[in-house]
Amino acid sequence: MSTLLSWGKWGVLICGVAGLFICAGQMAIGRKNRSTFAADGATGIPWVLGGLSLAATAAPIVEVFFK
Repeated sequence: MSTLLSWGKWGVLICGVAGLFICAGQMAIGRKNRSTFAADGATGIPWVLGGLSLAATAAPIVEVFFK
């Protein structure tokens, strides 16, 4: 179970970093003449950070119950 949780944490971390890069790209592309595209990128950042923090706290909690 511990191995599965560690793989899941790394998978979520990789997806979270990719999500932050996508949000940054949207903000950079939407800087000129596409303000809604930039705003979508900016509003996506809290969601990505929330998902990363949820995964970071959920894995140790689940590991406690399965030991």
